[in-house]
Amino acid sequence: MSTKEPARTANRHRSAKDTVRQFNKRVLNPVMLLLAGRKHWYASALEHVGRRSGRRYTTPVVAGRTPDGGFIVPLPYGTEVDWLRNVLAEGTATLRSRGVTYHVTDPRVVDADAAFTQVAPKYAQAWCRFGITRYLKLSIGREH
Repeated sequence: MSTKEPARTANRHRSAKDTVRQFNKRVLNPVMLLLAGRKHWYASALEHVGRRSGRRYTTPVVAGRTPDGGFIVPLPYGTEVDWLRNVLAEGTATLRSRGVTYHVTDPRVVDADAAFTQVAPKYAQAWCRFGITRYLKLSIGREH
């Protein structure tokens, strides 16, 4: 086995993940946005402003409530996604979750250990199974 094999495997994994991410962004997300944020739907809708364009975007996300009233959002595609960069740059966003709209502030990326202590066990177990290692922690500013 060559010493380049681990790099090739990592590149194939990254390529497959990027393909899935692009499919979700172009095909699945527009469909998900039809239901995201509604009272009886699991996905939330995160509204954010483009850091260069100033344009408003909406991204479907899964958001688990925290005991302090905030949210934890898993980052299955890592920290190099546009919507996350936009939220971190702006420092604020709007989250529609279960029929309620929240002004969220103080976005910060946390690891799995920090996230899992703040969400219901059902979320932690599911996210752990998917191997998600990074999460976005959001605080609530005020409800709209």
